[in-house]
Amino acid sequence: MKNLLTASQIRAVDAYTIQQQPISSIDLMEQAAVAFVETFMMAYPNQQRAVLVACGQGNNGGDGLAIARILRDKGFSNIRVLLTQFSQSSSADYLLNLERLKKTNQSIAILTRPNELELLKDEIVVDALLGSGLNKPLSGAYAELVSLINESGATVISVDVPTGFSSEGEIQQPYQGIKADLTISFQLPKINFFFPESTKALNRFKVVPIGLKEAYIQSLPSHWKLITNQFVNDTLKPRESFSHKGTYGHALVLAGNTETMGAALLATGACLHSGVGLVTTCIPQSGLTALNVSLPEAMFLSREALQKTTLNKYQAIAVGPGLGVDKDQTQLLEYLLAQNQTLVLDADALNIIAGRKELLEKIPQKSIITPHLKEFDRLFGEHQNWWQRVETARQKAHVLQIIIVLKNQYTFVCLPTGDVCINPTGNPAMAQGGMGDVLTGMITSFMAQGHASAEAAILGVYLHGKTGDALAKSHGVISASTLFKAIPKILKEYDQ
Repeated sequence: MKNLLTASQIRAVDAYTIQQQPISSIDLMEQAAVAFVETFMMAYPNQQRAVLVACGQGNNGGDGLAIARILRDKGFSNIRVLLTQFSQSSSADYLLNLERLKKTNQSIAILTRPNELELLKDEIVVDALLGSGLNKPLSGAYAELVSLINESGATVISVDVPTGFSSEGEIQQPYQGIKADLTISFQLPKINFFFPESTKALNRFKVVPIGLKEAYIQSLPSHWKLITNQFVNDTLKPRESFSHKGTYGHALVLAGNTETMGAALLATGACLHSGVGLVTTCIPQSGLTALNVSLPEAMFLSREALQKTTLNKYQAIAVGPGLGVDKDQTQLLEYLLAQNQTLVLDADALNIIAGRKELLEKIPQKSIITPHLKEFDRLFGEHQNWWQRVETARQKAHVLQIIIVLKNQYTFVCLPTGDVCINPTGNPAMAQGGMGDVLTGMITSFMAQGHASAEAAILGVYLHGKTGDALAKSHGVISASTLFKAIPKILKEYDQ
């Protein structure tokens, strides 16, 4: 996994790189501008397109000045450069890049009042006004200028971060910064890019390397981590020669009810397709025919027999999808909680606990809970925004010594250590019922195969999303059953 850093930490990495490489700050700025332009040209290759580069007076503006010069060198002939003069000071690298740009005979306009802004039809605006150092809401002339840019309907490409957007911490509501179509971020994505409120500031983002010292980045203390494909590749246990079904564990899935048997079948199917050796599904007798027909590989355990069976023969136990919340199901959950065996808890298991908060303290350590937004707030109280929600998840994961998988487009896996592992895979085509049941089955499967709880949760969310990403290339909408059947193809990519 890779560290994600705060804005102040990234500035420290800049300083370290300048000192250790060695490289001057202006040359590092040049590297960033070159990387920006390469990505910009892939997205907008038409060199006749009108481009307005709007520059503040700090280093973000310095980036913008370098970008304007490099775009000229690449053949963009219709460039306007707009300099704000809303303060008395400018950064040293901004002034140096301004002198470099003047030598190209590029026309440069000075904006002293926001209402002087004029945008041409179909002009692309490169937002290089204010960078990641901003830690307060926009005000005054910058707020007025940003409002005019947003209202213009222009295509906006932001340099590193949209002006007015905070790199970490609570995102102001209502958001009043730049609304960028694309943000090209330097070296690392900003932590707040992964929070749902960021959609008010950016439609999409690209990350470009600019030559910062990666080893130093990874050496810094950070509880924010980005799950990587390399981590998954290094963590997944290979299927060895002479192995057998017993090698890959036995999972128990307690799920389903008279009218919600599909949830049990989805969780069981995902568990099987993720590589578990054996899976037993504990469902009402009425679901046995459906289980036998759709998943003949699964074994059946009646609800009545659950408390008579030896639970330690199972390497992982999932509870909740479609289970119901009546007295009988509550008693089964209480029984399992009392066995002090690691569990994967989802859906109705969480709804039962939300109604009986004292059960939170009885969740066995190293267990995994997988709430979506509403389930999380029912468990831990209402939250005003996602930053608050993730902070609560971090604290509760530590206090309860459990793993909290807080589901989102970018799912947050909160560990007992205080670390938050952000999953970059997944897409809107997966927004259909049953996806959570599939995720539960996948996590349970990896746990049964011998992965520690944290590993199982991380593998589950990453491969769940990656399978969805592969299917989205040919599917506009992806059903949960379509997804779990495609899991083995994705797993094969790691079986080399």
